[in-house]
Amino acid sequence: MSEKMKIAVAMSGGVDSSVTAALLKAEGHEVIGITMRLWDGPSTAIDDAARVADHLGIPHHVASFESCFEEHIMRYFTEEYRSGRTPNPCARCNQLIKFGALMDLAGRLGAGYLATGHYARIVRGDDGIPHLMKAANISKDQSYFLFSLKQELLEKIFFPLGEVKDKSEVRRIAADMGIAVAEKHDSQDICFIPDGEYVAFLERRGLSPMPGDFLLADGRVVGHHQGIHCYTIGQRRGMGIAWSEPLHVISMDAESGNVIVGPEPQLYRDSFFISDCNWIHSPEQLDEVVRCKIRYRHKPVPCHVATLPGERAEVRFHAPEKGVTPGQVAVFYRGDEVLGGGWIDR
Repeated sequence: MSEKMKIAVAMSGGVDSSVTAALLKAEGHEVIGITMRLWDGPSTAIDDAARVADHLGIPHHVASFESCFEEHIMRYFTEEYRSGRTPNPCARCNQLIKFGALMDLAGRLGAGYLATGHYARIVRGDDGIPHLMKAANISKDQSYFLFSLKQELLEKIFFPLGEVKDKSEVRRIAADMGIAVAEKHDSQDICFIPDGEYVAFLERRGLSPMPGDFLLADGRVVGHHQGIHCYTIGQRRGMGIAWSEPLHVISMDAESGNVIVGPEPQLYRDSFFISDCNWIHSPEQLDEVVRCKIRYRHKPVPCHVATLPGERAEVRFHAPEKGVTPGQVAVFYRGDEVLGGGWIDR
């Protein structure tokens, strides 16, 4: 980037977003920091981000997004579990909050661009069109969560950490620049459930446990449970079922409150459907064989995608895969490039 720009940086108070702001400031850009307040109560993240911004000599703004986050993320999270689906709040937050409400605020503050600490790359092809790519640091790659970015948004987004090959390099840069959060631990959990106890979180929000049965595919009852919100597809532990072989959660019926369980082979699927699809480039490119990830840590596997009316598509694996989970995200790649994706229906 030789041209000097006014860039807003989403500053979470962590080392990644702090180094993002520092690198852009060092390149001579006019940088402003924005930290999102997502729920009521004290936030060390806001304090840490403010200290980093002061150290870098850049303006710092706090965006009060509590109502937006409640409506689009926390309520969605609760209702997905209520309906027997497993939500993906990070992908939805990127779509509606970070590259939605926050991007709009950046524009109102006079910044034509937004940068975040995501590990992903935006690369311009010979045609001058930006392409969303995996990060150089594959172990930290977050391109899976960014499938919903529109082509026009890629023109206005920067991921300065996308080319960094090792997280230790990010911490070294932070230390060299005197950034106080250089050794701050990375967040490992859902940001609004820091203790990881999501069942307790759901029940605090009014999701009442509805007892039901564990059933085999043939209808035999093999146990009882206290609510479908306690389980997800593929789960094997924590069910308290004594059986002749290990049983996994195969599916959930929100209407009856029953959980279907079975041996591991029953987890495998040949195909599934997705909705609310976003194709970063023309979906005609999907006529070829592409690779699909059906969860963040899933190794991409070959598949064919047939687009359908109403922003839907059918995905067919070349070989059966296990763990297709309604509510999660399917993302499609050609090599390192993200082609798009959608939300798994069934």
